[in-house]
Amino acid sequence: MKDQTTTQDLKDRLTLIENMISEGRRTTESWGWTFVLWGMAFYVALTWDSWGHSAWAWPITMTAAVVVTVILVSIKTGGEAETTLGRAVGSVWLALGVSMFLLFPSLGIAGKLIDPHLFIAVASGMLGMANAASALILRWKVQFGCAVIWWAAAVAASFVTGNQAAVVFIIAIFICQIAFGVYGMIQEAGAKSRRGTAHA
Repeated sequence: MKDQTTTQDLKDRLTLIENMISEGRRTTESWGWTFVLWGMAFYVALTWDSWGHSAWAWPITMTAAVVVTVILVSIKTGGEAETTLGRAVGSVWLALGVSMFLLFPSLGIAGKLIDPHLFIAVASGMLGMANAASALILRWKVQFGCAVIWWAAAVAASFVTGNQAAVVFIIAIFICQIAFGVYGMIQEAGAKSRRGTAHA
């Protein structure tokens, strides 16, 4: 009898873990808009920087993206319960944001960010790490695919010409930010629709 209780207890725990992972994935899907927002911010900064050759393109665009994100996050999360996995994934992305906001302006002010290969390789590597950490926490193959694309972009940026590195970066942004974000929003809309149908 004790073996059956232990087996059932383990099954219950496994079910709980699977439910937590599934809920974490749904939570990440509900943040798909942030991937799209930041993908568009990257495009704005890249375009402004390449056309205007302004040293202010990235700092101003990224600061504006942070402000918009903070405002929308405060509106969106006003009363939602936080999950442990949600906090873990959120912490990964917060750590990435702080790291990028400390590293890139420092390199820029010190005059060490003049090589676009360096910027693209480091940014892509950091984004690969954050996507991989989230994907491993959530056991989400689609997001891990984004991590692999970011890592490939980081490696490619180290070996190709500046123009080719920019093209690789633009493609990675599209796939891993905009397309992945839209995918998350579609998944969230489908889940809401199914929940609405189930409650009707």
